[in-house]
Amino acid sequence: MSIDFDSARHTMVEQQIRPWEVIDPLVLDAFSTLRREDFVPPRQRKLAFTDVPLPLEHGEFMFKPVVEGRLLQALALAPEHEVLEIGTGSGFLTACLAHIARAVTSIELHEDFVARARGRMENLGFSCARIERADAFAYEPGRQFDAVLVGGAVAEVPARFRQWVRVGGRMVIVRGHSPVQEAVVLTRFSDEGWREESLFETDIPYLHGGEPRARFVL
Repeated sequence: MSIDFDSARHTMVEQQIRPWEVIDPLVLDAFSTLRREDFVPPRQRKLAFTDVPLPLEHGEFMFKPVVEGRLLQALALAPEHEVLEIGTGSGFLTACLAHIARAVTSIELHEDFVARARGRMENLGFSCARIERADAFAYEPGRQFDAVLVGGAVAEVPARFRQWVRVGGRMVIVRGHSPVQEAVVLTRFSDEGWREESLFETDIPYLHGGEPRARFVL
């Protein structure tokens, strides 16, 4: 049975994303415009708009649409912003960021994800999106950004990640110990000052290198 993807996309926005308190018009426009079905594995196209995480290679997942919407909204993006994304994955959130912001740098550990996402950005005409293969725990961008989106959980927020946020900017990240993790937005209001806001509880895979340290008990 064929699927009317345009209708399914509209239903996703109106019945999943909006009811989860996503009201930012720029975020809603990205979800309404971009073809999410083109970012999922071919065998999963019919599930592109369902309220479930979708499996990718390497044990990775696309977030549920409602989670993607809340994370994007928490960044409070404006068209002049420069964004860093940690973990490109399918490239869907990368495309959403590029649809809204002036410039996007996205780093990804897996080379096949990098190549695929680059192709998708090129097909969409998003020349403002640059995708690099890099390990977040060794990455040195040499600059700061208005917004940082971390696409995997960490047990604790690494100090090095905070260095990438310029004063007045914010980072959205999921932290904690599975199965009880918390999505938070960290806003940098001075060189050493941060304001923290809890968004919602969730449970997502850890960023490679962000897992809890093993505890040995004698």
